[in-house]
Amino acid sequence: MFSIGEFAALARVSVRVLRHYDALGLLPPAVVDPVTGYRSYRAAQLSRLNRVLALKDLGLTLQQVRAVLDEEVGVQELQGMLRLRRAELAEQVAADVARLRAVEVRLRVIEEEGTVGTQDVVVKDTDPVRVAELSAVAASFEPDDIGPVIQPLYEQLHRRLAEAGVRPTGPGVAWYEHADGGDGGAVRVHAGVVVDARQEARGGVQVTDLPPVRAATIVHHGPMDGVDATWQVLARWIEDNGHRPLGLGGEVYLDYCPEDPSDGVTELQIPVGPATRGPHAGV
Repeated sequence: MFSIGEFAALARVSVRVLRHYDALGLLPPAVVDPVTGYRSYRAAQLSRLNRVLALKDLGLTLQQVRAVLDEEVGVQELQGMLRLRRAELAEQVAADVARLRAVEVRLRVIEEEGTVGTQDVVVKDTDPVRVAELSAVAASFEPDDIGPVIQPLYEQLHRRLAEAGVRPTGPGVAWYEHADGGDGGAVRVHAGVVVDARQEARGGVQVTDLPPVRAATIVHHGPMDGVDATWQVLARWIEDNGHRPLGLGGEVYLDYCPEDPSDGVTELQIPVGPATRGPHAGV
């Protein structure tokens, strides 16, 4: 048998914890010296302690742990409970990581306010292009809603094009539209790639002709999780120069670098109407 200190060291818990578990009737010692009161434990008791600690890690109170153990939970049932808890914790960690990433992006947007010059904005007439595209609806413009929609769309699009023997002839193009008239915030996401002007729909891929538009544009360098700051520069320029936005805009992936997103080059475009007043009018 082992003294309480020795047993605590073997189990990687504190003596205080063992005394507490004894007081609750969760793990009484194997022997208590009637004269000295010293507690002694057997190695076989490690099995019960492991179950106590595992159930505690599941989020059960110690009273609930005792009730479960009194019902003699089997090894397989306990394993199943732990696997379920592991999945829940992994999901929670992933959600926390996503929230942390969103906070970092928003912090970067605030830090970069004013560092990207509006002199980088160019108003130009885009060329008409034919694109092969797929579309789906995202709940909102939030990155956590857009990303899980647009990424699978491009994966599916490129797979279908390859199966149909269609080769893109230009960059990827994404554009956005209100999916519900703009009231509910849902967004229809279009993921496309430029194809030959003679290309017809095939392989379950829609072909769309994008007309020429006059657009305010700016080039974003780097990963897309930092694109918000560049979008906001473009929005401020449009307002400061009296233009009227004619749509939600889109993105042209001039240099898509999945291996190293920091090398990515993306042109942001917002269709605009004629300027109705001069720059900074009314200031």
